[in-house]
Amino acid sequence: MGELSGKAALVTGGSRGIGAAVARALAGAGADVAITYLNSAQAAQEVAGELRAAGARASAIRADQADPAAAAAVVSQAAAALGRLDILVNNAAVAVLGPIDSPETDHGALDRQVRVNYTSIVAAIRAAARILPDGGRIISIGSGIATRTGASGVADHAGTKAALAGFTRGAARDLAPRGITVNLLQTGLVATSLNTAEGSAAPQLIASVPLGRMGRPEEIAAGVLFLASPGASYVTGATLDIDGGYGA
Repeated sequence: MGELSGKAALVTGGSRGIGAAVARALAGAGADVAITYLNSAQAAQEVAGELRAAGARASAIRADQADPAAAAAVVSQAAAALGRLDILVNNAAVAVLGPIDSPETDHGALDRQVRVNYTSIVAAIRAAARILPDGGRIISIGSGIATRTGASGVADHAGTKAALAGFTRGAARDLAPRGITVNLLQTGLVATSLNTAEGSAAPQLIASVPLGRMGRPEEIAAGVLFLASPGASYVTGATLDIDGGYGA
């Protein structure tokens, strides 16, 4: 029996990378897990299949995280699929990069980034606050660029992550009377398909990481597992940096 036995969790963007690693970690600790995906239906079903094979109840739900209404609705869908909801992990995110004075700025993409990285997460947290039991957990995956950009061309992306950090602290205050903890996990460079793809700037940015390497999705998942665990019941409004020392 794991320390999360009897609990149910929703992990957005859980079909690959960090989200899939988080889903596996939560299921490994005994939780039932629902994940969301947008276009990667096969990958999502494969992850859900892995979780079921490990003994968890699992569900893959299609949801467009760029739509705040859909992001809120999927919280109720996950609770219905699993019978309850105790843990919300906001993992889905996008990165739109480029200097603010670029004549090629894609304003539509920037608007979508704000919706995925901030507005829809806020909508999901508000929806979860209405159905989570006392002592529930809300964990959002952010980025170290919220506090240290470290490179040019990331202003818009960093702004969405900084907004999420501020909302996390405020939400923690609002939900504390019910024992619901709200925390932020800020990552550094992580070896996901985006960062390891040919042409990615991530390898050049490793010089800014004191540990000299990218993190592994499983290392981020370990932090989420701690924040979701009974041992983190006195941790709220906090920012946990898992970034190889990037922000030091």
